[in-house]
Amino acid sequence: MKRRYYTLAIIIVLILIARTSAFIVDETRTAIVTQFGRPVAVIESAGLYWKLPQPIQAVCFFDKRLQVYDPKPTEFLTNDKKNIVADAFVAWRIADPKRFLETVADRAGAEVRMADIVASEMGAALGQYPLHALISTNADEMKIDEIMAVVADGCRTTARANFGIDVAEVRMKRIAFPEQNKQSVFDRMRAERERMAKRYRSEGEEEAIKIRAAADKERQEILAEAYRDAESIRGQGEAAAMRIYGSAHSTDPDFYRFLRTLESYKKFMDEKTTIVLSSDSELLELLDGKGK
Repeated sequence: MKRRYYTLAIIIVLILIARTSAFIVDETRTAIVTQFGRPVAVIESAGLYWKLPQPIQAVCFFDKRLQVYDPKPTEFLTNDKKNIVADAFVAWRIADPKRFLETVADRAGAEVRMADIVASEMGAALGQYPLHALISTNADEMKIDEIMAVVADGCRTTARANFGIDVAEVRMKRIAFPEQNKQSVFDRMRAERERMAKRYRSEGEEEAIKIRAAADKERQEILAEAYRDAESIRGQGEAAAMRIYGSAHSTDPDFYRFLRTLESYKKFMDEKTTIVLSSDSELLELLDGKGK
């Protein structure tokens, strides 16, 4: 009976030892076996592995996938002494698990170090450029990609050498002004836009005056040419009329005189007209039937 208990106890002990000695590494993680706190093995392939039972050996697991860290927005100074608040994010992964464990221990420690590195590199890079390289309506003046490439290279070099971290990318999410400076910046922007609007309006009015002056000049030239042509045509018509009148008068002066007299009657006489003329007036010659 005692032998059975001893056997059962041994089996239980073996099971406990097996549970504390066996461990599984999946595809997304890296395992580091430590012996009395010192790394003795790095396991990056998935599978079932064995180690000495605790407290002799222990296992630390790290996620080997790409991690994203979003540090708090930080205030920086540009080359032209303008304060800005830059908000960036970092994509990183563990490149050297052993170095990572020895220096930062876990993700929280890594993010603390990462925040310091990013702030240092961002401050150094942004201090080399003026504000319009970050915020501008002219796309050719924007240098954000260039600046962030420099920041990413600096972060990558420092993090890899000191903490076993590979920085894949550092990107800018947002650029803003400090709260205490926003109103003054907006006022300056508004004043600048008003100044540009006044300049454009002044240039437009100047151009409008030029256009109106050119149009008035062209109008005067057209009217002068039209008046000249009209006077020329009128003169030609009057000359032709005089020639016709002269020809008609020379052909039959009496008949011409008769027609002209009738036309005169038509112009000044109607049913309401009262005429007082002398008896020898030429106008009475046709009215009283004595005309030739």
